[in-house]
This record gives sequence, structure tokens and C-alpha cells, in this order.
Amino acid sequence: MPRPLLFLDVDGPLLPFGEPARGAADADDKANGGNGGNRAGGDNPLLHRLDPALGPRLLALDCDLVWATTWSDEANTTIAPLLGLPPLPVIDFPEATAPVPRGVHWKTRPLSEWAGHRPFIWLDDEITETDRTWTTMAHPAPTLLLRVDPARGATEEDFATMGQWLRLHGRR
Repeated sequence: MPRPLLFLDVDGPLLPFGEPARGAADADDKANGGNGGNRAGGDNPLLHRLDPALGPRLLALDCDLVWATTWSDEANTTIAPLLGLPPLPVIDFPEATAPVPRGVHWKTRPLSEWAGHRPFIWLDDEITETDRTWTTMAHPAPTLLLRVDPARGATEEDFATMGQWLRLHGRR
């Protein structure tokens, strides 16, 4: 079986909308001479919410990481260095060419198509049960569509869920 994919959204899962990651704001403030939290490499005022510990945790998962975000290539130039990630493949979301059922997220079909016959995890804050149902019926390999609380970002529980799923559905 081919190595599973992990499709990563940025806003919400990696860049939470709630409180900054523990210690991230202090480290960021020191690194930028106390300028209030804008990290080098981007003017997004939420970048201080990135937890640098996420990068090594993502790399430790037995899967191939892929950006699935509206950040596009900027995920590699801004987010990846802050997390200690290498450049990753980026999904180019084309305009929808075929209709999807009502309630299916606009990323769902392109991710399934990009994965081909590979199993995948999709980490996003906008996943619904409709997306899970559509993917279960349409995708030829196992999938885990993991909705992350956008206020908290990816949690220990999310990593445990992904690790368990990868042990069950990873390469054999």
C-alpha cells in the first residue's frame, strides 16, 4: 500500500484563531525586538500563534505532508520555515469543473482526486459530516477527515487520532 498523505490546512489547524501557543508570543516578541508579534517572513498578525513544536510532530507521522490551504505557495515560504518543515507539495485548487453535492466543501473533491488511490488524512477546521460521507463513497482508499477546533488548533488528541489511524491504514 502506498504511503498515506496528510493534507494540511493552515488557518485554524496550524494557525489557531484563539489564544497564541504557549511560549510562542514571548519567543516571537524576543526574536523581533519586541515589535508586538509580527514574525519575519510575513505581515500576518496571527503568525505568533504558530506553535513551532507542530513541525517536528508532523514530520514524525508516517505519511507524506501536503499543503491544502488558500495560503498556496506562501505556506512554503512563510509557514514551513516557522515550523521547521521542508518545502511541501501544494494543492492548486482549480475552479470547480464538476458539481458536488450540496454541503460538500470546495476542497473535498480536489483532495480526493489529487490523492488518487492513496489513503489520506485531511486536517481542516471546515470539514463536515457531508464531506466525510462523500469521501467514504467516492475515494477508493481509506480516509480520515479530521475537523480541528479553529480556536485551539491541532491538539494532542488530534495527533493521537492521526497516529492511531496511520498505524491501521499506513504501509503494510
